[in-house]
Amino acid sequence: MHRTHTCGELRATDINKTVTLSGWLQTSRDLGGMTFIDLRDRYGITQLVFNMETDAALCEKARKLGREFVLKIEGTVAERYNKNAQMPTGDVEIIVNSLTVLNESKTPPFTIEDNTDGGDDLRMRYRYLDLRRNVVRESLMLRHKMAKVSRAYLDSLDFIEVETPVLIKSTPEGARDFVVPSRMNPGQFYALPQSPQTFKQLLMVAGFDRYYQIVKCFRDEDLRADRQPEFTQIDCEMSFIEQEDILNAFEGLVRSLFKEVLGIDMPSVPHMDYADAMKWYGSDKPDTRFDMKFVELNDIVKGQGFPVFDNAEFVVGICAKGAAEYTRKQLDELTDYVKRPQIGATGLVYARVNADGTIKSSVDKFYNEEQLKRWADAFGAEAGDLILVLAGGTDKTRKALNELRLEMGNRLGLRPKDKFSALWVVDFPLLESNDEDGRWYAMHHPFTSPKLEDVAHLDAGDYGKVRANAYDLVINGVEIGGGSIRIHDRELQAKMFGILGFTPEEAQAQFGFLMNAFEYGAPPHGGLAFGFDRLCSLFGGADHIRDYIAFPKNNSGRDVMIDAPSAIDDKQLKELAISVTV
Repeated sequence: MHRTHTCGELRATDINKTVTLSGWLQTSRDLGGMTFIDLRDRYGITQLVFNMETDAALCEKARKLGREFVLKIEGTVAERYNKNAQMPTGDVEIIVNSLTVLNESKTPPFTIEDNTDGGDDLRMRYRYLDLRRNVVRESLMLRHKMAKVSRAYLDSLDFIEVETPVLIKSTPEGARDFVVPSRMNPGQFYALPQSPQTFKQLLMVAGFDRYYQIVKCFRDEDLRADRQPEFTQIDCEMSFIEQEDILNAFEGLVRSLFKEVLGIDMPSVPHMDYADAMKWYGSDKPDTRFDMKFVELNDIVKGQGFPVFDNAEFVVGICAKGAAEYTRKQLDELTDYVKRPQIGATGLVYARVNADGTIKSSVDKFYNEEQLKRWADAFGAEAGDLILVLAGGTDKTRKALNELRLEMGNRLGLRPKDKFSALWVVDFPLLESNDEDGRWYAMHHPFTSPKLEDVAHLDAGDYGKVRANAYDLVINGVEIGGGSIRIHDRELQAKMFGILGFTPEEAQAQFGFLMNAFEYGAPPHGGLAFGFDRLCSLFGGADHIRDYIAFPKNNSGRDVMIDAPSAIDDKQLKELAISVTV
C-alpha cells in the first residue's frame, strides 16, 4: 500500500494514528538534531519529522534527499508544536519511522511554488512540472468543477451529450482550417472542426431535440491571450424553440455556474440591441461594470470654427467621473494612448469641470464658457468630472473611444476582476459588406436565420438592413459565447448561400448534405456555444486562457514541451502524396 491518507487529509483528530503517505519532497530543513520535510501531493502538504536521537540512520537518509524526490513514508501522527494556521494540516506532523525513495529527481529548472522563479517559456517547456504548482492545479480544478456543473445543469434539462466527428470537410467560410491529409484518398484532405455547427443541426433534423457537447474546436488563427489554436466550447442546440427559450436556458446555465462555483447570485441578465451597444459603447461586447456611456456631440460642437470638429464625420465623448484632477502629464499620456496605431485616433480634446463649476478645456480658443456648459449638460457632468472627446470617421472613432473608455475604467479602478456584469447583445446585422472585394459576408455564419420581419429587406436586396436572429453573451467586456436561431428551410438557406457569393453548384458541393437533410422535415432550431476556456479564465480572474488549459500552445502556436509542430519523414510524406517545399 502506497498510502493510507493523502498529504492534505490529516487533522488533529488523527493524532496517534499510524499512517502511510506518498508524494513529492517540497522543501527540506536540516536543523542539526532534526530534519523536517514538507511532503506534497495534489491534495496538500504534510510536515514530516526525522529525529537524530531516535533514529540517526533514518535522519541521515532524509538529509540526502533532493527537491521533488518521490517518497513513501510510514509514521505516527503527532501534534505539531509550532502550529501553522496557513495549512489545513498545520496542527499535525508525522514522526517518520520508515522512508522509501520511490524515485529520485533531477533538480527542477524552477521552484515548484506558487511564486515560482520560472519564466513563461521555461514553465511551458516543463509544463508537467508547472502543473505540480498549486496555482496551476487549482486552475484546472476550477475548470473541472465548471464542466461538472455544466453537465449536471444541462442533464437536468434533458440535454443529451453527443460526440461529433473530428475529421470533417473543409469549408471556405470563417477562419482558416487545420487540414489533415488522407492517405487512403491521395490529394484529398480532412479538416479539423472549427465548431460542430452542421452536425448539431443534423442532430436536430434527426430528432434529438436537445444536444450538448463539451468539445474541442480548431482554428488556424493568429494567437493572443484569449485565443489558442485548439480550444473548448460548451456547444448546444435545441429544437422547437424561439430566441427567448435559448436565452432563458443558457442564462440559467451561467447563473448556475456563478452560484455553484463562485457562490455568487447572478441577477437576471439584461438585453441590449447591437445598435445600442455600438451607439453607447462603440463595441458589441461592452464592459458594463461601469457606466461612462458615449455622448454624441455633432449638434453641439460643430460650426464654432474648430476645424477638427467641423470637418469630422463624427464627434463623440465620454465623461470620467472624478477625473478632473488629472495632470497635464496624465492627459498627454492619454493623448499618446489614443494615437497609438492599433487605436488610430488623431488626437484628444478634453474639458475639466472645476470644483467651482467653471469649465476649462483644451479648445478654449474656439469655445466660450457658455458653449462648454452645453458640453457638460450633454454629459450630465458635475464638478470634478473630466470630459474626453474624439472626432473622425464614425466607425473608427467609436472603436477608438471604446479603447479609451476601457483604459479610463482601468485607471479609475472600475474594472475589478471580482465584480461581474453580464449582458445579452441581440439583433446583430445578418450581413456585413467588404469594401475590398464588394462581397457580403455572414456576420456570424451562413446558417443564421434573419429576423422574420426583415426577410422583406433580404428579398429586396437591401442587405444592410437585415438583422440576424442572433445573440451573444458578454461578461465584463468579454464575449463568452453566442449563437442564433438557424435557417431550417432549404429555399432560404440556398438564397443565403447565393447572397454570400456561392454558385448553386458550389453550395451543393460544400453544404449539399445539410440542404438535402432540410428536405426531410427539419424542425425550427437554434443554439449557442460558450467559450469554455474564456469562461474559466473569467471565473478565475486570469488574463490568459492558457492558465486553464493543461497543455497549451505558446503565442507562435507551438507546444514547446513536445516540440510540435514538427517535420515528418519522407516516407510519411510519400504515403500521403505530399511534396514539401520550404
